[in-house]
Amino acid sequence: MKHKRLNRDGWGFQYYPYYQMRIDDEAFHGLACLIRLTDGEANYWETPNAGRIQVTGTGMTWLELIPDHTNRVITIKYFPDGTHDEKRLHYPVPMNETYQPSIWYVDITDGMEYDEDGIAVYIDKYLDVIFTPEGDVKIDDRDELDAAYKSGELSKKQYDAALVECEEILEDLCTDISKTDQWCAAIRQIVEDRIAAGEPVRMCREGLAEGN
Repeated sequence: MKHKRLNRDGWGFQYYPYYQMRIDDEAFHGLACLIRLTDGEANYWETPNAGRIQVTGTGMTWLELIPDHTNRVITIKYFPDGTHDEKRLHYPVPMNETYQPSIWYVDITDGMEYDEDGIAVYIDKYLDVIFTPEGDVKIDDRDELDAAYKSGELSKKQYDAALVECEEILEDLCTDISKTDQWCAAIRQIVEDRIAAGEPVRMCREGLAEGN
């Protein structure tokens, strides 16, 4: 299984602000990370209901959440504040006019750790759940999960746990997507308030290397 850093420095972004903080609030208990994309071309996926989905591009913000007592990383890929793609003809009225999500991408994990830079790292267990404000819901990479189990990379316990987590994600997040949108926007506001109050920015690897 791959170990993936929450600052996403493997995506090719450079010198972007990355924030990582523990939150204990009535709305959320867990780790929250935020990335502001200051560079990069817009890239898109296609979905049945929403059509063209923007996943990267200058001005977007990614909020990553690891709730306590779960094995998931929830990434909400937000449009630049106060906007959304006008070509999303069926885009619903957002729960928060400032924080308008393009897509949710939920990684199922086998735990989390911290690297030598203090950056959170999750262990990717292949299976993902992807959904949009328009109601697209997709379970992705089931073939990779099955292959990892058949090869012996994953035990039966790990394999079954991934499937259980997947079902819980569908129940927790996809049954009422507008409610999920509202919950994520509330957490993002907590994160933004912490940043405004002086939460320190963390450097990506490129920035760390340049600073040495």
